[in-house]
Amino acid sequence: MSDRRPSGRPRLESAAAATAFQKEWFLSLADRAREGDPIALANADAPHELLRALGIPYVVNQWWSSIISAKRAGAASLAAVAAQGLPDDSRQYDVLPLGAQELSAELAPWGGLPEPRFAIAERSGDVTHKIFERWGRRPGTETFLLSRTAAVPAPAGWWDRVAHDWEDVFGAARIDLLEGEIRMLAATLEERVRRTLDLDELAEIMALANEQAEWNRRTRDLLASARPLPVEVTDIIPAVMVPQWHRGTPWAVAAAQRLHDEVARRIDDGHAVCPGERRRLMWIGRGLWSDLEMYRSFQDEFGAVFVWSMYLAIAADGYVRYGADPVRTLAARFVGLTDLLYVPPMSSSWYVKEALAHGVDGVVHLVADDTPAPGVITAALEERGIPVLEIRASNADPRATGDVRERIAGFVRERVPAAR
Repeated sequence: MSDRRPSGRPRLESAAAATAFQKEWFLSLADRAREGDPIALANADAPHELLRALGIPYVVNQWWSSIISAKRAGAASLAAVAAQGLPDDSRQYDVLPLGAQELSAELAPWGGLPEPRFAIAERSGDVTHKIFERWGRRPGTETFLLSRTAAVPAPAGWWDRVAHDWEDVFGAARIDLLEGEIRMLAATLEERVRRTLDLDELAEIMALANEQAEWNRRTRDLLASARPLPVEVTDIIPAVMVPQWHRGTPWAVAAAQRLHDEVARRIDDGHAVCPGERRRLMWIGRGLWSDLEMYRSFQDEFGAVFVWSMYLAIAADGYVRYGADPVRTLAARFVGLTDLLYVPPMSSSWYVKEALAHGVDGVVHLVADDTPAPGVITAALEERGIPVLEIRASNADPRATGDVRERIAGFVRERVPAAR
């Protein structure tokens, strides 16, 4: 893999290394699966660390969706969804992998995803559980669904408390329920794969995941204070998210530290993504994988750089959990993860905190059809004097995002004054 983009600008070494590792890992996993090893398809809100402790390799549904989109297989995958008589205009980011299973090996990214033995997700909204139920109708795939509980108002500044005081932040009753379901899931998986969950190993995986999160927090804090922006957000995303899908491994910890050290060197060297930086933008919502060049396209005309996406920020604030019981602590890691990103006031207060810390001048808010109360997030930012452009579209549907560049350019031109 080249360490340069089509534009000729060099990539972060940590980003290039992470993406190369991930492709090699996936191809190896696919080979193992085709030889009979059981693998899992897990939603981003599923307790991945349990699968790791049981030695069950897993592919994250949203990551695979991002690959499908980036490899320009999104339209064909959605067409395959429609051909099954299913809606192709709802929750596209969740359903892309289901559609991609119908593509030939020549059309599917990297030869396609082998049929998973297990499909695991949270019962989020009215659609996600239906998508995963469809996975369970495929030959050889068994679906497991975990409960989605309602958010409770978080204490102010939850990001400073959640690592240790998660019982108070999320509420014991919610954690009780998910802990019980994780233990039931563990028992079922133990029976299916004839392995026993080692709680000491799970505790070590949790400890490594916390160490990884602490490195991510240091990196996020470096970037928040750096002026001008030293690293493009399109490098930060793979450099932080590929290790996220290997959370709890020594490799992932080392990758997080490598990203931190590379960012620190760039800051020390005075590197600037855009030497004429005049506007700092924030992207709220899922990444536009089919057009990553879009994030860099406003630098020459407007001196505008995207300085923030949720991927590094949630990896910094959203995952670290310390506790004596690894199963209960794992439940605390995932019980409110969706709340932190999407449910006000948890989400809105966090986005305001991040926008102010990063010196953001304007926000692009990509609102998907499963985003609850996006207007509250927008209002919270605009109350602090930060203009917001809402774009209501799925990041995974190329039919709905064709005019994104033009809309952002108009927003920047009309509502985001250049810094003096």
